[in-house]
Amino acid sequence: MTREKLSKDAITAALAELGDWSLATDGASIKRSFVFRNFSEAFAFMTRVALAAEKMDHHPDWSNVYKTVDVTLNTHDAGGVTALDIALAKKMNHYFGG
Repeated sequence: MTREKLSKDAITAALAELGDWSLATDGASIKRSFVFRNFSEAFAFMTRVALAAEKMDHHPDWSNVYKTVDVTLNTHDAGGVTALDIALAKKMNHYFGG
């Protein structure tokens, strides 16, 4: 998977398939909030994603407050959104159950 920055059209097309993900205000990242029933579920999700991200050598910018995990994805080396970000977003959606 390349670390080449995607065009705005490619990002828009990918977002149409990613559900609740959106383009961040910086225009160089995608973002989503995941809300769980409790902290344990949120933390379990983060653990699963962390293992996948490590295998991909691509790590999210994220935060967790109780049952909410806020995620921002971009590829710093490319200065924007790449196929790696889209792939990780898809994995996160899968782990979330949708």
